[in-house]
Amino acid sequence: MSSEKKIAVFPGSFDPITRGHESIIKRCLPLFDEIIVGIGYNSNKNYFFSQDRREHFIQQTFQGETKIKVNRYSGLTVNFCNEVGAKYILRGLRTSADFEFERAIAQMNRDLAPEIETIFVVSDPALSHISSTIVRDILLYQGNVNKFVPDAVKI
Repeated sequence: MSSEKKIAVFPGSFDPITRGHESIIKRCLPLFDEIIVGIGYNSNKNYFFSQDRREHFIQQTFQGETKIKVNRYSGLTVNFCNEVGAKYILRGLRTSADFEFERAIAQMNRDLAPEIETIFVVSDPALSHISSTIVRDILLYQGNVNKFVPDAVKI
């Protein structure tokens, strides 16, 4: 039996983290020794929340959970995985459209780094309508997002 640590990266912009993200991470905890929530940075993207706030929201959401780490990165996710020793990428799927998009990325990642496996986790049906994009739209128009985001997300 291998004594190598099972490390997974759950990449995203988390602008902001949602209850859907939180659910996927918590459901995957028993499968891994460590889950790194990788906050990706894309210079072409305009973010609603700063990287500092997004990181803070995630850290507060999982406060006390020793198997969860939060790291920022830029560049290719597979390169980040290699830097942190992760052999798995976690991706949540809400819809069939998500699957088609994520499948293409997973296949490219497999071509770039065959030693890293992408694992798809189907979202909880009660949370599948929640997306960071919709949450940002609600925030933009001063709506209440409390039931869509973890309690740690204080706006």
